[in-house]
Amino acid sequence: MSLASSTDQRLYQQLADNFAEAIHQGTLKPGKRLPAIRRVAQSHQVSVNTVLNAWQLLEDRGLIEARPQSGYYVRGMLPAVTRAGQHKARVRDPSSEKLDLIDKVFAAQNHPDYTNISLACPQDSELFPSTRIARITASLLRRQPNLIGRYALPPGSVYLREEIARRALHAGHSLTADEITLTHGCIEALQLALRAVTQPGDCVGLESPTYFFLFPLLASLGLKALEIPTDPQHGLSLDALEMLLQEKRIQALIAMPSAQNPLGYCMSLENKKRLAKLVNTYQVPLLEDGLYDELQFDWPLSPAVKAFDQQGWVLYCTSFTKTIAPDFRIGWIAAGRFHDAVARLKALSSMAESSLLSETLAAFLANGGYDHHLRTLRRRYAANLDEARGLIARHFPQGTRATLPRGGFVFWVELPGNVNTTEMFDRLLQEQICVTPGALYSLSERYNHALRLSCCYPFDERYTWAIRRAGAVACELAGLPPGQDHGVPLRPQTV
Repeated sequence: MSLASSTDQRLYQQLADNFAEAIHQGTLKPGKRLPAIRRVAQSHQVSVNTVLNAWQLLEDRGLIEARPQSGYYVRGMLPAVTRAGQHKARVRDPSSEKLDLIDKVFAAQNHPDYTNISLACPQDSELFPSTRIARITASLLRRQPNLIGRYALPPGSVYLREEIARRALHAGHSLTADEITLTHGCIEALQLALRAVTQPGDCVGLESPTYFFLFPLLASLGLKALEIPTDPQHGLSLDALEMLLQEKRIQALIAMPSAQNPLGYCMSLENKKRLAKLVNTYQVPLLEDGLYDELQFDWPLSPAVKAFDQQGWVLYCTSFTKTIAPDFRIGWIAAGRFHDAVARLKALSSMAESSLLSETLAAFLANGGYDHHLRTLRRRYAANLDEARGLIARHFPQGTRATLPRGGFVFWVELPGNVNTTEMFDRLLQEQICVTPGALYSLSERYNHALRLSCCYPFDERYTWAIRRAGAVACELAGLPPGQDHGVPLRPQTV
């Protein structure tokens, strides 16, 4: 691609992003006609072709539509999920049926022949800096051939921990390398944190809905789960949390304040500060899952709750698996007042992380390539979410609602009527399509009508066909017509 064409591409993508944001914020409302193409070209000082390309991109995302001899209009948006189901906070254990369903979903997600539209593991090689990572790894091995001939010992690569601490400063964290423990992904960080701050029989507060793997994790440690009402747009109910803290009903809390899985919300800065104050005041540890923090769409990024932690009661857990190198499984935890306990548990359980992989990541962070990579990822995922929501609006039953995430690549869909998405999951498996039923995200039955979907895949014929088929099955189960497209999709020959 020439420099000129590369510049043109950046211009129309930026223009499309600007208009997409205006649509999401309500500045351009559904049914409103877009300004004339030549007027937009003049006001933004770009070519008519640039505007046409931007409009085509917005059409692909499902945000606008062309009307013959009339122009371009904002499409009717897929309604947002406006509130979570109201419920009383009850202590629960996962049933054997729930654990069996989790195992069944994992097995389907790992099946190579299935088309997956729900797994939160990016499948497109373009989403990761594979070539640059390979070059750094090869360079390290040339310069330090004995690197793979030595055991990695605790506390792990000081180079990587220093780079993490340096980046954390930009996010409002005041950390040193000595306050960071490297882990085998984010899930190990959470497990180590739980082991450090709880005892068997303790009760842990969770968002509702929440990442489903937390349920078997808590059960394996002999811990109880208590689900706390969570708003799809604003996050964890801090009023409900404060009442639980006052009543001493929970001994720890796990929360994902930014780009939450599965809802996608980002808590406001005010609420993050209040959350930090609550856990410090009541001296109850908060395990902050920051896995998607760097994939927030808004800029500047909203800081983590850890940035407002005054007394070390927030244990910040995250990983590079969603942004750089999934197979490296390198994560980290800043455990505050629990640092020594977490570091000891890490050394006893899995010693330390690979020096080669850690040094490779550190070099990538240090050379400045990571920030450019993140900017590209954020734009890609924001566009993918728009396009996926557009597909849902066209092919799922009338009355379907979906969250509008502010980061990451997963979103939550609620179906109308009495649709049981576990039944939908079983039906689609027969066609080698995998979705994740909402029943997994709670120990109750309140989300049986919901799904979590993901858009970290190439938007090719295989993916869009799977969305359309899922919509057709949902329409059949709901007894309702699709939102905007009445065609019954046929399986493409390439699948």
